[in-house]
Amino acid sequence: MTIHVEGLVAIAVFYLLILFVGIWAAWKNKHSGEAQGTDRSETIMVGGRDIGLFVGGFTMTATWVGGGYINGTAEYVYLPDFGLAWAQAPFGYALSLVVGGLFFAKPMRSRGYVTMLDPFQQLYGKRMGGLLFIPALMGEIFWSAAILSALGATLSVIVDINIKMSVVISALIAIFYTLVGGLYSVAYTDVVQLFCIFVGLWISVPFALTNPAVSDITVTAVKHVYQSPWRGSIRNSDTWVWLDNFCLLMLGGIPWQVYFQRVLSASSATYAQVLSFLAAFGCIVMAVPSVLIGAIGASTDWNQTTYGPIPPREKDEADMILPIVLQHLCPPFVSFFGLGAVSAAVMSSADSSILSASSMFARNIYQLAFRQSASDREIVWVMRVTIFVFGGLATIMALVTGTVYGLWYLSSDLVYVIIFPQLLSVLFVKGTNTYGSVAAYFFGMVLRIGGGEPYLQLPPFIYYPGWTTEMRKHHITGEMEEVVIQKFPFKTVSMLASFLGNVAFSYLAKYLFESGKISHKYDFLDAVVSKHSGEILDKTTLVTRGNNIGLSEMASIKPRLSVTLAAAFTRRDTLPTETVEEEEESSPDSSHHDEE
Repeated sequence: MTIHVEGLVAIAVFYLLILFVGIWAAWKNKHSGEAQGTDRSETIMVGGRDIGLFVGGFTMTATWVGGGYINGTAEYVYLPDFGLAWAQAPFGYALSLVVGGLFFAKPMRSRGYVTMLDPFQQLYGKRMGGLLFIPALMGEIFWSAAILSALGATLSVIVDINIKMSVVISALIAIFYTLVGGLYSVAYTDVVQLFCIFVGLWISVPFALTNPAVSDITVTAVKHVYQSPWRGSIRNSDTWVWLDNFCLLMLGGIPWQVYFQRVLSASSATYAQVLSFLAAFGCIVMAVPSVLIGAIGASTDWNQTTYGPIPPREKDEADMILPIVLQHLCPPFVSFFGLGAVSAAVMSSADSSILSASSMFARNIYQLAFRQSASDREIVWVMRVTIFVFGGLATIMALVTGTVYGLWYLSSDLVYVIIFPQLLSVLFVKGTNTYGSVAAYFFGMVLRIGGGEPYLQLPPFIYYPGWTTEMRKHHITGEMEEVVIQKFPFKTVSMLASFLGNVAFSYLAKYLFESGKISHKYDFLDAVVSKHSGEILDKTTLVTRGNNIGLSEMASIKPRLSVTLAAAFTRRDTLPTETVEEEEESSPDSSHHDEE
């Protein structure tokens, strides 16, 4: 394959456009929030809380519509043993946005949090917030690395250029405009990127459908032509696995900083909900061309194409079916449009994850845990450094780690089984405390890792009911190996065990300390009997009278010349009174504060 000059020019023009939009967004909003006295660091993290419906809808949709989303959807539709029935990402993530909008967006936004970890540190303390930061950070970094890796593989299919160089350039551009403009640059570039994804893929679909090598996809959906029907089916033995994976996507797609960064940047709690619903619709719409491209791949006689007689699945290239279809079933200029779409998808996800990881570190680890007196300028510089560090780490992993997808699978599972039940507890269950949180963390970690991870060659030490073994080809070595397959829905069971463990151990600790069965001096986490703890930030500990929180019970913090710490946990939207009252009934925090 030779280097396509037209393709390189198209990519260069696209990257320059993205860079220009990112810098323009940073310049346009450089004074945002100053009139309200908002810190610059908070403006970078949540964009001054003035993101409207148009930009907000696009950027929240781009949260999940990335390179892994469009490539993965096409791959599963194409694979003979899976098909459309197993392409769960579009509906799973769409439902996660709906559930997030219905139950999580309003309480998070109305309380004025800045990051997803704020409520954990408010109730469970800085150390527990640090523990929960670990799986959250792993998820963001490995996700960025996985999609950057997908970009390199895609470029290798369509344009024969130095893959490592292209990945590095893509990452540097995303890091640069994220560093300059924060959430504003990420949000405005998402509008351009999502438009490029939509146009690029839809331009490609008609050309691929009308290629002489492609059979009628309505026929191949139900009949065996070149492979089994792409509609797919779910065997009875796989029902629980299918449900387990679907719950992971639907509920595990909620506790991500990339999602809550958009929620918390909305101009109101109601807008945050509307943005979630718009993004759910956008996820479904953006998945349609990927589904069609996967169906086209399953309906193609590859012997009639320039690809060759051996189908991609037999070459272990099913994960690249989308760029392969663009390259071999479409004219060159059309495939370049599709390449722009894939590049856009990758950058729209990578910049969001990098910003999310740096926001959580700068605020929840550096500022709230170690440097409560840090100046706003200091926090901004910490964010800039960590944007570069986390972006560089993701890029290095994309280039040198062959198991980046396995790391992403495992970390996303840990987000589901550890962070989701904790978020559920901290927002909706009164009475949970740090002791229960620690127990829940341990249960979720052990039960999930105990099930093993075949992609990482991590053997299980817990064999759940219905487990079996099968021979699989290793994705790196190419050697056949025996792996353990868990047919039991152990991920969802692990999540439920984590949630129940949180509630049970919280109430047990509360009972033991408050009844005097265990001396108060052993409350070493200051989570039950100590009302004023230097360990737990900006929170009120559990008290006997129904866990109601009064102003006099607020723990003192070190003062600083910033509105962030003083108002972070006390902001309220100017919602109707009845809305606030309804929310307070489901909130562990019953203090009423008006939003500044």
